Amino acid sequence: MKTDSHLDSSERTERLDEIQQAMKQAVREALIRHKQAGNPVATWRDGRVVWIPPEEIPVEESTPSATL
Repeated sequence: MKTDSHLDSSERTERLDEIQQAMKQAVREALIRHKQAGNPVATWRDGRVVWIPPEEIPVEESTPSATL
């Protein structure tokens, strides 16, 4: 089986949903960790970088199988 780094473009397109879900989950986990640690996160809004304090970090609900 090929690893993700060895997929050709058509194989990546076929797995796009899977790849996007993995990225969303990774971002969600990073946001949760920042929030729990009391660290702000940076985001891009209206053409500039904005720091979001930990108490304002939005964390979407996820499926029960996703735990940290």
